[in-house]
Amino acid sequence: MGGVQRQGSGGRAVIVFRAAGLVLLLLHLLLVAWLTLRPRDVLWVTAANLEPFAGIEASLALGPLEAARHIGGGLLLLAPLGVLLPMAGGRLAVSPWASLARTVAAGVLLSLGIELLQTGVPGQVVDIDSILLNTCGVALAHLAVVPAGRARLRRRLLHPGRGSALREGGRGQEPRAVLRDEGSQGATPTIPRVGIAP
Repeated sequence: MGGVQRQGSGGRAVIVFRAAGLVLLLLHLLLVAWLTLRPRDVLWVTAANLEPFAGIEASLALGPLEAARHIGGGLLLLAPLGVLLPMAGGRLAVSPWASLARTVAAGVLLSLGIELLQTGVPGQVVDIDSILLNTCGVALAHLAVVPAGRARLRRRLLHPGRGSALREGGRGQEPRAVLRDEGSQGATPTIPRVGIAP
């Protein structure tokens, strides 16, 4: 660490935020498992849908209420993952596109895993459109919340005059050290305006 440590409540705030994300993520995954993997007592089930958009077209043909139920349910089922996965990761300084790609990939894999597990659950039907809708829901939730949320948290943690958790320098002066979140290896200090010896 080189003698520089993350200061006070800023580090604690990130740890608490990450822990809350992990707890909420676990609770959401338990809810999803209960909704999608429990056996259902039904008189008949439809055939598995392996043709993309066929289930969505069928729902649209049944009317707006059925379409809203099917499409909305598919979009909302895994949508919280778009926010909870980055929250559980706890990184503030990350490329928005890399974050979106990782989150959507995790959403696709989780949705595919659910569909594969449903092949052995009585009353549950495999539907390729569920994977498409789940993935779109994850991506939309991520785009709507995560970039703006990260920017807001970075401002709160790095600007001392706005109730931030990190105190850097005095008023009207350059910060003495800026801590950047470098992922799992911790924060790396950078010192602005360091002169070079003659």
